[in-house]
Amino acid sequence: MKTALKAVILSSALLAAAPLLAGDSGVGDTEILIGSSAVLTGPLGPQTTEYTVGSNLYFDAVNASGGIYGRKLVYKPVDDGFDVKRTVENTRKMLLEDRVFLVYNSTGTANTAAILPLVTENKTVIFGPVTGATTFRDNYNRYLFNVRASYANEAQRIVQQQLVVGITRLAMVYQDDGFGNALMTEVKNAAQARKLDLPTFVKIDPKAPDFKAAAAAIVQADPQAVVMGTAGATFTGFVKALNATASHPVIYGFSVVSTDMLNRELGTAARGIVLAQIMPSLRNPSVPVVQEYLRLTKAKGPDAKPSTSQFEGFIHAKILVEGLKRAGKNLSTESFIKGLETGGDISFGKFVAHYSPHSHTGSSYVELAILDTDGQLRY
Repeated sequence: MKTALKAVILSSALLAAAPLLAGDSGVGDTEILIGSSAVLTGPLGPQTTEYTVGSNLYFDAVNASGGIYGRKLVYKPVDDGFDVKRTVENTRKMLLEDRVFLVYNSTGTANTAAILPLVTENKTVIFGPVTGATTFRDNYNRYLFNVRASYANEAQRIVQQQLVVGITRLAMVYQDDGFGNALMTEVKNAAQARKLDLPTFVKIDPKAPDFKAAAAAIVQADPQAVVMGTAGATFTGFVKALNATASHPVIYGFSVVSTDMLNRELGTAARGIVLAQIMPSLRNPSVPVVQEYLRLTKAKGPDAKPSTSQFEGFIHAKILVEGLKRAGKNLSTESFIKGLETGGDISFGKFVAHYSPHSHTGSSYVELAILDTDGQLRY
């Protein structure tokens, strides 16, 4: 996986033909410009759009209260369709033409790896990318701030739980791209560290998936549980194909899987799917940030419905805003970095984001939840 990421980074550097200009941009007297190249179309589009809805929910609330020291937050996500080249092109435009203050919530492991050289050269922060790849945690970059727990954290929690319940025959299905290969590597590492046998790996081409063949391979392996290294329509497509067989292992997924999509696409067949969760439960209103999110969602109108993906975007937005506040009235990239690195932990119940001058890992919070008969997650 690391070799593949290095290749992506090299190719993105070649795309960056024109020199980038350093300096603090995107900060005016009345506005702070936030850039985002996100996956708004394709198999992951519905879920990623939910992240933007949750982020906008909080940004709108902040703007309605006067903004950050009188500056309103301007956030306009641009679609890249999960295409690395488009992500690089979008980000170059944001940096060179739009002159954004920071890049927010980029989606995907390979996509984030591709733009990291650009934002670093431009001395611009990339905040809260939607990826849990270990490489972004292990290799410190002062311009990259993670929020969500790593895929390694999630994989370790999944494997640990499987050992507790006595699962000894395990298989993994993953999509053959940067995202899926990152998840596959973390699950393999977690299983090896705990001496859990994981002999079967089945990969799916997300651009031309053969779900029937993948399901047949799992039937032949006859595992007790299947860990899914995929999301979006690739996840639900495989589950449908597997359900059409006589094999019914327990399905485990990562936090990037949308429960709304599972319920919409699978209906009652989604029951019993176990998902890693990296944010506090929306069914625990005793946590103040959950109360705040549910209150603001309700205030939008009767058609607004809460979701775990929206809530993750909401949490990302809150931590970003806290960093902007800590930076002070004279906002700059340096004051933003210093504010997060020296201002102490940011906590929402059990969820804690930690930053220091030596680490920008963010959170390591992971719990497991199962979809119940009502399509709700039970922790």
